[in-house]
Amino acid sequence: MNFVVVVFPGSNCDDDMVYVLREVLGQNVTKIFHKETQLPQNTDCVIVPGGFSYGDYLRSGAIARFSPVMPAIEAHAKRGGYVWGICNGFQILTEAGLLEGALLKNNSQKYICKNVFLTPQSTQAPLTKSLQKNTYKIPIAHGDGRYYADNDTLKRMEDNAQILFKYCDELGNITPEHNPNGSLLNIAGVCSANHRVFGMMPHPERASDNLGANTDGKDLFLSLLQNFS
Repeated sequence: MNFVVVVFPGSNCDDDMVYVLREVLGQNVTKIFHKETQLPQNTDCVIVPGGFSYGDYLRSGAIARFSPVMPAIEAHAKRGGYVWGICNGFQILTEAGLLEGALLKNNSQKYICKNVFLTPQSTQAPLTKSLQKNTYKIPIAHGDGRYYADNDTLKRMEDNAQILFKYCDELGNITPEHNPNGSLLNIAGVCSANHRVFGMMPHPERASDNLGANTDGKDLFLSLLQNFS
């Protein structure tokens, strides 16, 4: 696959993502700045990485959503191309309307940085289709990760297998005690109606290399590669 990693002012996970894609997975990767108005030819998947775009002023992702590159990303998604937003990238995609819902401040009103457990929910999205384990240990690092959508939207997303991950305990039990930020239904990641635009708060790129003693996140990348179409 040909990946494009987009860098906004304040992005800080772009090099982590490039390293995993290029060095760990052997994929073609191009890094572009947010002021570009076109994506490279033959782009298969655009990744909007984590960080603090524009200092998270107004709302997280609210300013980055108007960056010059965003119309090209939106057009790519409308053509059926893959787009994957992680943490701040997830926030940007919801602000742009490419994903439903919104990311609000953690219910603790504190920034949270720790490992959490996720359990996959959807078998329709390429990102989760080949996942075999019941739980995955993936780190989070955010202050605005509380997923919210209205009841009708949540019902429609559940019926259409658009909920990718939920926070859980080590055994896969989905309980309020293991919801780190107060997300509705313990939601940690979602996708679009066509299952080709993904968003998640946890950072799989930080759990994809043996040097970090945790490679659970690598399985997500492998699932996407195995189910690319």
